[in-house]
Amino acid sequence: MDNLRTTNKLLLVLVIPVIFYLVKILSFIFIPLVSSMFIALLFLPLMRFLQKKGLSKVLSIGVVIIVIAIGLKLGIELVKLSSQEIMASDSLFFEKAETKINNLVATYGGDFGLESSSDSSSLLRFINKEKLSSQLAPTFSFISRFLTALLMTVFFAILWLADSINIQKLLNNTLLKKKHTSIKTFMKIERDLIKFIKVKVLVSALTGIFTGLACYFFDVSFPIFWGLFAFLINFIQMVGSFIAVIACSLFALVELEISSTLVFFIIAVSMVQVTFGAILEPVFMGKSFSINIITVLVMLMFWGFIWGIPGLVMAIPITVFFKIILEQFPNTKVLASLLSAKDN
Repeated sequence: MDNLRTTNKLLLVLVIPVIFYLVKILSFIFIPLVSSMFIALLFLPLMRFLQKKGLSKVLSIGVVIIVIAIGLKLGIELVKLSSQEIMASDSLFFEKAETKINNLVATYGGDFGLESSSDSSSLLRFINKEKLSSQLAPTFSFISRFLTALLMTVFFAILWLADSINIQKLLNNTLLKKKHTSIKTFMKIERDLIKFIKVKVLVSALTGIFTGLACYFFDVSFPIFWGLFAFLINFIQMVGSFIAVIACSLFALVELEISSTLVFFIIAVSMVQVTFGAILEPVFMGKSFSINIITVLVMLMFWGFIWGIPGLVMAIPITVFFKIILEQFPNTKVLASLLSAKDN
């Protein structure tokens, strides 16, 4: 019996790396699949509400698709506004940035071994219209891959909502053999992940709005772009807040004079991130997402390596998913407790 257990453990050690290797090389399937699960969970309460009102499952899915389409349309319009905002600036902003950079290099560059350049086109050469078409080729390739992944995500989301893909049945037929346990576990996963998605979307939206307003109030260029950037980057747990503050601060450093205005702007965008990310978000999340900082950082690095940016976004909900599963088995409860920030 002991030999059998040892053999099973060795097989498990060998199988797990293979599974994650397959997850990595088949990321073009797994990323839309997992993303669609979170989207489906977000709209699951709406589906149930519509069905309680007497709508059939097909009509309910149709309503959800319309809501998703409206959301995508609004997102596209925001991107268009951001692009128009940047293009409308023409080269005036870049000339201003070039002058400011040269002044900063001339003033402080000697301390770092830098030499200022009198060539005013040193920054503008990167936006030379003659090179624009060749520089946009990778962008168009990325947009094509993104749209393909987006369509796959919507397709899988419809399958989730139509119960063609069912986590509860999967858990019942694989890990959790008892029907009662699988239903209870699925309800906890569903409840916790729905809460995470709702809170994250709300907090990210508020972060984006107030970051954009801060840029507008302090006369920093492209407030719509920075608001949209803060909204998107905030979905990356912990790291996103630092990136947003650093990016906005460096941009403002180039555009604004080094004065109290710049200092107050940096304080303002930092306070936005702290207020919504470090104070309100943990309060809204509750104890279900009390994962210790080391686990968060390790999971961010791991899933970032496996799936890149989508992995960074989905690292925490995936970790919570596995944490709930581990809590169902006596032998793995210790691992689940190690993931927690504190005892619940």
